[in-house]
Amino acid sequence: MSQWISVCNLDDLIPGTGVCALVGDQQVAIFRPYNSEQLFALNNKDPFAQSNVLSRGIICQHQDQLWIASPLKKQRFSLVDGHCLEQPDIKITCYQIQVHQGQVQVRL
Repeated sequence: MSQWISVCNLDDLIPGTGVCALVGDQQVAIFRPYNSEQLFALNNKDPFAQSNVLSRGIICQHQDQLWIASPLKKQRFSLVDGHCLEQPDIKITCYQIQVHQGQVQVRL
């Protein structure tokens, strides 16, 4: 059964960056592109480098979509659905995320 799990306060997230949170037994990369409540949550594991580093990537925009560029091999992954721009057959897991009473919550 899935549930919402609080991971931090919204104010703990610096706009334009990502952080990693251990949610259950999953490393989840949480991104806050702007100074708003718009957040994205993806699996933190880079499928090409096999390392948990995506939260350290750079948030970028391409064709009016937001992406995270891996800090290791530079592939870009959609913040919306997790597919890889350079290799569309590769996709990482996305998680539902919300802000509830100032708390960032991820659904597993």
